[in-house]
Amino acid sequence: MVALTHIEAKIQEFLRDLDAPLVLEMSQNLQSGKMLRSKLALHIAGETQECIHLCAIIEMIQSASLLHDDVIDSAQTRRSKPSINALFGDKNAIMLGDIFYAKSFAELMYFQDSHPMIPKIIADAVATLAIGELEDVALSSAFNANEAQYLTMIEHKTAALIEATAYAAAHLAGKDEEDAKKFRIYGRNLGIAFQIIDDVLDIVSDSQTLGKNALSDFKEGKTTLPYLYLYHALDGDGQRRLKDSFKKDLTPQEQQWILTQLKDKQALVESVKLARHLGNLGIEAIAHQSCDKLIEIMKEMIEREF
Repeated sequence: MVALTHIEAKIQEFLRDLDAPLVLEMSQNLQSGKMLRSKLALHIAGETQECIHLCAIIEMIQSASLLHDDVIDSAQTRRSKPSINALFGDKNAIMLGDIFYAKSFAELMYFQDSHPMIPKIIADAVATLAIGELEDVALSSAFNANEAQYLTMIEHKTAALIEATAYAAAHLAGKDEEDAKKFRIYGRNLGIAFQIIDDVLDIVSDSQTLGKNALSDFKEGKTTLPYLYLYHALDGDGQRRLKDSFKKDLTPQEQQWILTQLKDKQALVESVKLARHLGNLGIEAIAHQSCDKLIEIMKEMIEREF
């Protein structure tokens, strides 16, 4: 998609505006992702200059959130490469994230006259995303057995910006509020399903594919959905054993016990089932919006084999 190159060029333009060589130097070490949010916006609103501007803002916000996330998690890698905090230290990573947030908010003023809803949609999503990060930190302090709390947290932390992207792009495309809300539902469900699938991949993928060790979420203090389903399927002894393994370096035997139980108790199957259910609800929301590419994106994510 040629427009993705234009988005990257627009981000560089934003950064050059700051006239800060150190920002450019650190930014060159950021690892670029799949730009899912930009692809959604482009499929909804088209490859216009306005949409490219919006996508550049959203990608910078996403980068800022990951910069802060890596510091919070003490992550030394990002997409199999050294993280910014590993290369330049936590203080510089935090400040670079702050710079990205601030520049993104400044560039949102581009839409204040033509599409005044867009700055509010994106700004609200950033606040929600930060709330989700707070919730994630709180839930990571101890083993969490509450599914509702976990789903609320990922709706805030992961889905909020995807939801806002689809919603803002629908406004940019000239959709009325009723139709724009359908894209908002799609984006929210895509975001939640995306995180659930990522939870599953943390367990079933090998370290080379994933870019981190299998079961790393559990070791880092994240009781993701498969572990929640497993916990409630175990007897009392099994529940105690699982909780005793939380946030610890697992022996090969302990790791194998968890993997076996996750399979035997259908915890992975149930997680994927929920992701597919949410994904299909998202598809239903935009079924009459002539957005085959969005339906394809959702299906590619939820219909893969595990």
